Amino acid sequence: MAKDLHPPTDPTKMGLGRSIAVLTSGGDAQGMNAAVRATVRVGLYTGAKVYFVHEGYQGLVDGGDNIRLATWESVSMMLQLGGTVIGSARCKDFRSREGRTKAACNLVKLGITNLCVIGGDGSLTGANDFRTEWSGLLSDLVQDGKITDAQAKTSSHLNIVGMVGSIDNDFCGTDMTIGTDSALHRIVEVVDAITTTAQSHQRTFILEVMGRHCGYLALVTALSCGADWVFIPEMPPDDDWENHLCRRLADQRARGSRLNVIIVAEGAMCRDGKLITSDQIKELVTDRLGFDTRITVLGHVQRGGTPSAFDRILGSRMGVEAVMALLEATPDTPACVVSLSGNQAVRLPLMECVQVTKDVTNAMAEGRFEDAIKLRGKSFENNWNIYKLLAHINPPDVKSNINVAIMNIGAPCAGMNAAVRSAVRIGLIEGHTMLAVHDGFDGLAHGQIEPITWTSVTGWTGKGGSMLGTKRTLPGKVLEEISLNIAKFNIHALVIIGGFEAYVGGLELVQAREKYEELCIPMVVIPATVSNNVPGSDFSIGADTALNTITATCDRIKQSAAGTKRRVFIVETMGGYCGYLATMAGLAAGADAAYIYEEKFSIKDLEVNVEHLLNKMKTTVKRGLILRNENSNANYTTDFIFNLYSEEGKGVFDCRKNVLGHMQQGGTPTPFDRNFGTKLGAKSVLWLSEKLKECYRHGRIFANTPDSACVLGMRKRALTFQPLSELKEDTDLEHRIPKTQWWLKIRPIMKILAKYDIKLDTSEHADMEHVIKSPLGK
Repeated sequence: MAKDLHPPTDPTKMGLGRSIAVLTSGGDAQGMNAAVRATVRVGLYTGAKVYFVHEGYQGLVDGGDNIRLATWESVSMMLQLGGTVIGSARCKDFRSREGRTKAACNLVKLGITNLCVIGGDGSLTGANDFRTEWSGLLSDLVQDGKITDAQAKTSSHLNIVGMVGSIDNDFCGTDMTIGTDSALHRIVEVVDAITTTAQSHQRTFILEVMGRHCGYLALVTALSCGADWVFIPEMPPDDDWENHLCRRLADQRARGSRLNVIIVAEGAMCRDGKLITSDQIKELVTDRLGFDTRITVLGHVQRGGTPSAFDRILGSRMGVEAVMALLEATPDTPACVVSLSGNQAVRLPLMECVQVTKDVTNAMAEGRFEDAIKLRGKSFENNWNIYKLLAHINPPDVKSNINVAIMNIGAPCAGMNAAVRSAVRIGLIEGHTMLAVHDGFDGLAHGQIEPITWTSVTGWTGKGGSMLGTKRTLPGKVLEEISLNIAKFNIHALVIIGGFEAYVGGLELVQAREKYEELCIPMVVIPATVSNNVPGSDFSIGADTALNTITATCDRIKQSAAGTKRRVFIVETMGGYCGYLATMAGLAAGADAAYIYEEKFSIKDLEVNVEHLLNKMKTTVKRGLILRNENSNANYTTDFIFNLYSEEGKGVFDCRKNVLGHMQQGGTPTPFDRNFGTKLGAKSVLWLSEKLKECYRHGRIFANTPDSACVLGMRKRALTFQPLSELKEDTDLEHRIPKTQWWLKIRPIMKILAKYDIKLDTSEHADMEHVIKSPLGK
């Protein structure tokens, strides 16, 4: 992000006199509607005219009623719908020059020179070709008398911005494409349902998921459910895979496992390029091992259903960035695609991304499979490496004589168990003895410590809550007992998984190192809390699951409000003093306002919100949704806001309130939380193993430097270790939140999408970046 390279502009006037068209093309993906909605509303906010193009490129070619003006209200209630409301179609006509000439004519006649395309790489390449030959198409149209010279002059240049909508996550340059997270939700729901029946009958299940050319869905599913084996197109198995697979499945059964799960991407193949089919695998397992084996082919169910909270937020953020990119583009700006990198929306040159995507296909065709994995990007490569570690390596016979203790602290949240499972298994693979500490720091003080084995964490990835047990107690008052037990159980390193208490507890242990030498051991804190308030990490394990719970509840509430008309719901969310859940759920559910502690609000703000709702009831959208973070204001409580709205809305709207409570901490973890927990758990133990080597002095461990006690968190684009003591400066200890929080910059988007007259800060731009290619040898 670059600051002050652009003079500040008034965003509400950026689009005056300009027209934007938005279309969805290729296969549908959940979250496309969120992107369409954001494009329309932000386009209108900038003063531009915005048009829907129905039925993709076919609608662009056919014109007429297929290209229609969009209004603010026409995108209402779209956010929670799967698929694409404006339709998509495969279009042969657009592939011919004649078809593209017709499309150009339709756009010129409506004065549209900005095109926003939501689709896969084929759709986006088509858009770039259209843009490249635009001036030639205009010349033909003038020559044929279809448009005038004046029309050609005013439409002399076409701007294109792409957003990638694809459940396969097969486009290089972005961490996630719109629809991928929702598809993973569908798949993981099925896996969870299948594992219960498979366990009952001691079965082997083969699950085939989409991904003809990309194994992302299969790979993340395998990590999310602890599958025994995964087949992906980017990395075919070794030649002797049949024997290896059968040996692995038999080993799992011998260890007491009652089920086996094998995930197959539909494009999986052998090293010689032949497809590996589910039927072939079933035949192998049945003939060789005699296991009762079943196949489930998921098919189009993966594309269907409601978009997840992540996809709604992703689509909304990309839509805003796409409009800004279109309106800031010059004739020299290359066509760009809006991508996600870490938590940042970035702009990348479209054709560079398309080229790298083609490079992956070429690498696979030429048998350069390691290169294919690298070209897919850092996220894909990390997933693959962790899968290989967890699924294909058995614990060594030689032990390291190192004891690593693992514990959960604070309130339970979904995904904690996935982190424990991967930490335990990676520790065992490293040769360590892993110790489970029950009931947090209390358990550490009272000796509730026991060895934890490979099989004891089987099936933990999909379980909510905390299997180890957790308490909020801090170690300060029991440091003496803790140090004695660290010595008694000979603990050499500590993994602390939890929320703000885990961070503060870790800090207290570090500060007590001067007094208690036993605490001079490497420690790592893994953020796990629905509140997402741990310093040192942009995301915490558990927050995504809570966010989906809130969003699903808000969908139902909105449905109820839409049915009864003229009703406003006030919903209280968890989060302590951190407004992350209220803000992100507000964006995902299309709320009218979200009150949080970090953004102070007064009675005047409440009045503005009431006025906003009174005006809204005059439109066709006769409902309202207000979110309030539980500790946003001591005086303006949920009851106070409910009473104020009820009083002021008399005769125009009535109010209802909901306090969501502890349901936000429960439930099975989402694919994101399972995968995130698995990655953090694995990375933490690998880091501890390295630290232990550094800290080994004269036959014992001694660690007292700041960098021997860290928080492992996601920072922008990478997983990083940051010393607990350094993070203290960025912490508001009284209110249990970090002083800087990245998501606060997203709040204006929610207000603009709810039609508030506010200024969007355009001083911080996502300037065009370049796709970083891995330095690969042919």
